[in-house]
Amino acid sequence: MVEAGLELLGFSTFDRMASKIRTEVNASICAGIHDRMSAAQRAGLMRLLEDRNSDGATLFNRLKKPAKGSAWSYFKNLTERLEWLDELDDTDVWMEGVAAGKVTDFAGEVEAADASELRDFVPVKRIALVAALTHKARMRVRDDLAMMFCKRVATKIKKAKGELEEIRLAEREIVESLIGNYRTVLKHIHEGGPAQEALTKTAAMTAEVRQALDGLDEEASVDEVATRLKGRVLPAVLAVVKAQVVQAGGFGAVTRAVKGFGGFAKQYEQIEKVSAHHDNFWEVLLYGQIGRDRAVMFDLADNDKLKFTAISEDSRVLDALAHAQRHQAARGGYITAFNEEGKEVDISFATQNWRKAVLDKTRIGQFVRKHFEAMVFTALAEELRTGDVAVVGSEEYADRSEKLLAWEVVQATLGSYLVEVGLAEAGESAEFDAKFFRRQLEDKLRNAAAAADAGYPENDGLIIDPEAGVPSLKVFRADGQRPSARRLEQEIKARMPERSLMGIVARTAYWVKWWRRFGPPSGNEPKLTDPLGRYVIVSFVKGTNMDPYEAARHIPGVSGHELSYVPNKHFSIQLLNEAIADLVNAHARLDISRAWGNETTVAADGTHMDTYLDNLLSETSVRYGKPGGIAYHHVSDTYIALFTHFIPCGVWEAVYIIEGLLKNTSEVQPTTVHADTQGQSFPVFALAHLLGFDLMPRIRNWKDLTFYRPSKQTEYVHIDALFGEPGKNVIDFDLIESQFRHLMRVAVSVREGTISSSTLLKRLRSGSRKNATYSAFREVGRVIRTVQLLRYLSDAPLRRRVTAATNKVESFKRFSQWVGFGNRGVIADNDPIEQEKEMKFNALLTNAVIFHNALDIAEIVQQLLEEGWEIDPEDLAHISPYLTEHINRFGEYSTHELGIQPDAYDPKLDVDFTPLRAQDLTAAGLDQAA
Repeated sequence: MVEAGLELLGFSTFDRMASKIRTEVNASICAGIHDRMSAAQRAGLMRLLEDRNSDGATLFNRLKKPAKGSAWSYFKNLTERLEWLDELDDTDVWMEGVAAGKVTDFAGEVEAADASELRDFVPVKRIALVAALTHKARMRVRDDLAMMFCKRVATKIKKAKGELEEIRLAEREIVESLIGNYRTVLKHIHEGGPAQEALTKTAAMTAEVRQALDGLDEEASVDEVATRLKGRVLPAVLAVVKAQVVQAGGFGAVTRAVKGFGGFAKQYEQIEKVSAHHDNFWEVLLYGQIGRDRAVMFDLADNDKLKFTAISEDSRVLDALAHAQRHQAARGGYITAFNEEGKEVDISFATQNWRKAVLDKTRIGQFVRKHFEAMVFTALAEELRTGDVAVVGSEEYADRSEKLLAWEVVQATLGSYLVEVGLAEAGESAEFDAKFFRRQLEDKLRNAAAAADAGYPENDGLIIDPEAGVPSLKVFRADGQRPSARRLEQEIKARMPERSLMGIVARTAYWVKWWRRFGPPSGNEPKLTDPLGRYVIVSFVKGTNMDPYEAARHIPGVSGHELSYVPNKHFSIQLLNEAIADLVNAHARLDISRAWGNETTVAADGTHMDTYLDNLLSETSVRYGKPGGIAYHHVSDTYIALFTHFIPCGVWEAVYIIEGLLKNTSEVQPTTVHADTQGQSFPVFALAHLLGFDLMPRIRNWKDLTFYRPSKQTEYVHIDALFGEPGKNVIDFDLIESQFRHLMRVAVSVREGTISSSTLLKRLRSGSRKNATYSAFREVGRVIRTVQLLRYLSDAPLRRRVTAATNKVESFKRFSQWVGFGNRGVIADNDPIEQEKEMKFNALLTNAVIFHNALDIAEIVQQLLEEGWEIDPEDLAHISPYLTEHINRFGEYSTHELGIQPDAYDPKLDVDFTPLRAQDLTAAGLDQAA
């Protein structure tokens, strides 16, 4: 309309038009879902709203229940849930042609409602929404089962490695035991022992028979044998039999000795443990840890539960799984190494240790059954994590290639995309192909290395030992706060008006109107008497992490039920993101924010959050050593949080660094992102580059990282030691060129939202041996990381900016935890969606405080200017809006009871406590007698 020179309509008019169009589109989609279902299928879904479980809840509630932890006690319930959901019918047919995002929206809308509310919907919409939720539930339960399997296998591997460590500690005792056992066996076999005595007696008893038969042909007739023995065949046979009995008795002594040590199996087990210790051979210990989980693992791998598919032509792991399943009922120690077609099962995917455990040189053509099964389960879990094996019908573990845009679609928009993300200039996009991309990366690496080499003599911060080649950076000592800045800060803090958290939330709600984002999922006006007031109170209670019923005791006019109901029904993750963006946009319009940054930079980092270990998202953190999850924040250089989400402890934080940038819907769109060591990996560097982000983390262990050369022949005068041995650590630009189309497909697909960046990066792991996507991203990532490391080492001001940015996000984490003081910081809800919402509420409240503090600071600065102060912008840049001294977090306590004099208290109670004293005396007497 602007381009046409037309006057813009009012916002409310546009809003009504968008709402009308959205209603018409959604109604059309709902009708399509309804019509693709049979009458029986529709009736089956409607029964979910009526039929009830033994606990009185409708079956509809069962659709919404999240998975619990990875213990196998929960697995049975989850498999039963899968069977129940699949019995509802094939939801893929119902959702055919419906965009994945729309299915998610429909499912989210119905998930926030209960059965009674759904009965108010028109039948077509009601059926379509329940169908969407059923479809998402079927996908989610498959994801949960796959995740449970992977976590369970990882737990077993951890225990096997722990057992190996225990063996190391107990090795002396086991070795001494084995040596003692071996000495006893030798004594039985050695001269004078039972076995040798038996052999001597056997030889003597059969000597006459052997002498008579000496020289007799093997094919001699019975008559000839009888003649040789002079007709004494029966006594000769008896002599031989007696000799065999004596011999067996001798060896029986050895056998009895071994049985006395616990049996042959026990001896072999101890030998395997000692062998495992010496070879770091935890693989042979894994089956012992799997134990009773074996049957459940096989049950999970059954096609009736989860259907696995290889995403490439390499199906070796799935073929091995099928072979293990065919021999699941076997109870012997060995199974055949050949499949149904008589071909040897290919286990070349396994490590050398696994092949050593599975193959027995004395049993050619056979596998050691228990180790073969453990190997297959381990390989399957790893390929699920890397994405080399997908789960049909899932979402998180789906075949990612099916989510990528076709090359023809990407090619049509590639030119504009490349210009938008800064990979090409407007005139270059037409000639941007595989060779152009290769040259661009080569030039980028060569130029960065040449600049670092040429600037080394003047680089006072970087020192490379001329003999050892070890690099080091001089420690930067900050100058400290200028006196004028310190004076300004003290004056601002002294003048900051006293505020309460509730008051801050209320005022920002009036100013920014972020509360208007919330409402029931139907889109209708909220049926609340005072929506602004209710939404402000809810945001305060949830943002501080207070228990709703405890909060209701201190807030007049609101009930605990209301404080639980409203956030569940009127607040969604998407709406919370929109409200957070409103505060970010308002903050960006403040002049004071320009003192802190130019909005082009963001820092990302996570902080540990305590939770209960009763869902698949929560687990014990390796980094923090405690159970829970991670609140991962993207904080702008202007101090405000652009995006926050809740992620599992067991996932490398870097995989979420790009997701937050893409999901940030505010007007502040930074292009440079800083992080700590957890915020980087080869694939993350590559994807950031392809999406137009400049990833520049603070890497503490940079000395241990490899720098990569553009070619084998490339050498440098001053910094060559950084790249290791000459001719080594060379980028494979041929691989990058060959994978150009796939790299572009992935980047554009992520940008368009057809595949999540976090889902993609979680699958791009170094463990994948056959993942071409990982190989290509690894090589691009090597280029970009080397370039960024060279920049970091060469540019001292850059290092200071990176440190300042990461320090800023550290301060934000402390500030947000100060705001979320309730329940000792523990997230009490076990639903992963609700846990995510908890983080959003906290970010909303924290941003409201930051925005309000910025306004108060700006007002005080204005007062100082009017009073004649000269304020240097550099001094103002040192004033953080993370101020807390003036904020009353807990509100005001009533003092009206101070003037009320209570009645005198009565210490007397008409209860006879004599029997209790008698019991105490009896118990004391018994203790003395003992």
